[in-house]
Parts: sequence; structure tokens; C-alpha cells
Amino acid sequence: MLPPLKPIPIKNRLSMIFLEYGQVDVIDGAFVLVDKKGVRTHIPVGSVACIMLEPGTRVSHAAVKLAAIVGTLLVWVGEAGVRLYASGQPGGARSDRLLYQAKLALDEELRLKVVRKMFALRFGEEAPSRRSVNQLRGIEGARVRKVYELLAKRHGVQWQGRRYDPKDWDKGDTVNQCISAATSCLYGITEAAVLAAGYAPAVGFLHTGKPLSFVYDIADIIKFETVVPTAFAIAAKRPAKPDRAVRLACRDRFRCDKVLKRLIPLIEEVLAAGEIKPPKPPEDAVPPAIPEPDAIGDAGHRSS
Repeated sequence: MLPPLKPIPIKNRLSMIFLEYGQVDVIDGAFVLVDKKGVRTHIPVGSVACIMLEPGTRVSHAAVKLAAIVGTLLVWVGEAGVRLYASGQPGGARSDRLLYQAKLALDEELRLKVVRKMFALRFGEEAPSRRSVNQLRGIEGARVRKVYELLAKRHGVQWQGRRYDPKDWDKGDTVNQCISAATSCLYGITEAAVLAAGYAPAVGFLHTGKPLSFVYDIADIIKFETVVPTAFAIAAKRPAKPDRAVRLACRDRFRCDKVLKRLIPLIEEVLAAGEIKPPKPPEDAVPPAIPEPDAIGDAGHRSS
């Protein structure tokens, strides 16, 4: 008997892999991409945080099951990886952490504390006092526009504002295409980290009403020190395939900056700003009829 699979923690994994034009399957125990000529490309599924599936891919039940067992997020994306259609859930919100996150989001005073912490982490200074969430959002927006202008000037890129249409990739100029591709990469690995930590991607604080609101909250804290400068640097070179060049550059940036090691501690630091403890389960709560095995991966991993 082989020992049970032990998932690699998110912090020790590769960031992401993009797959296109092929059948994703498990053959002879290996996670592979099979192209139309039958050529197999082996994918190290257990050592990757998320796999982006582009148009032209089909996925077998066996492949989805194996990805879930090892805790790898599968994300179905559109052209150039800039439109998310769906994602598999290798982990998910634990009840204790979901209630903790929800309590912080539903209490306006606690929510403001969390948003102020996000502001401080993002800009390296305390948020202005006596400001509401909406006021902080406005201050943030003005600063972000200024950062875009400074990066464009630094890299010698013509900048006319953040303009893009997720339904029409070719409509945007090169720099906007690069930024869209870069932020999509960051959102993908951030979603994987949020799920691995046991929290809900939809329960946000600054962003609300979106399936990935909390993902945007966390990713935006480090966006302008990681992927956005990378996107401008690539745009300045005017590559023939900007989306591919950006992906490769972001992958290298994630590895050099150890982004995956930062994400889960960053999530915990942001939520800790609320200065409350996760709620305990009610005394009359009914435990599972069949006890689940001890977790063998990250907090949100579903043990098999």
C-alpha cells in the first residue's frame, strides 16, 4: 500500500501554469496535457498553486479529482487569461474562519479597521483619521491613478488611463493588455491562497458584491510592487505577444519575490486588524456523524 498523498503547502509551490489546446487527463497516474497529435506533456500538478485553463482545453473527471486531492486550483479563463469563467475549489471556507471573516465584514467598525490596515500596507503609511470606507476608497483611487502615471513616465510608455474591455482583448492598447494579463495572474494565485487559508473569496471589505471581492482586496495590496511594474516594463518592449511575455515575467517575479509565501500571512495580518478572535462554535452544534480525518495540507484543504 502506498502512503496517502500529502499536499505541498501553497507557500512552497510554483505559482501558476497556463494550458491550452489539449485534453487534460490522468494517464498512468500522471497529470498530463495531451495535444491533438497525442503528445503528452506532464504537469507537476501537486507543486503548482493554480492551473489556468485557456480556450481549447478539455478536462477529465480524473484530472479534476487529482487536482482537488492535491489542492491545486483549476481556473477556466478566456483569451489571454484575462476573463475568468469558473474555478474549481480545492479547499474552501472553514466554518470557523468564514464566520470570523463574515463578522469582520458585517460590523462597520471592524470593517473600517480592516480597510485601514489594507491602506497602510498598500501605501506604507497610516490611513487618514476619521475617514469612512468610501472616503478611503476615493483617496486610494487618486493615488492609484498617480502611480500609473509615474510608472508610465519611468518606462517611457504612452498612458491614456486604465481602459480595457474584458470581452474584447484586442480593443485595449499594449500597456493595458499587459496590465490586464499581469493582474489576472496575481488574482489567480491570490484566490488559491485565500481558499488554502480557509476563507471565502466573495466576502470582501473594500471590494464588495463580486465573487472574488476578497481576492481583489488582498491582491491589490501588493499589485503595485509586483505585477503592475512588470507589466509596464514588458509594454515598453512592445513584444509581439504581450500576454505570453507578461505571464513569463510574472511567474519569474512571483518566484523571486516569494509572493506565495507572503500571501497567507498577509491575509491573516489584514484580518487581525479587526482585533477580534474567531468565534467558537455554539455549544449545541452537532458534529459530523462521520468524523473527518485530520487535515494534511493548508487550513482550507479538503482532506481525502
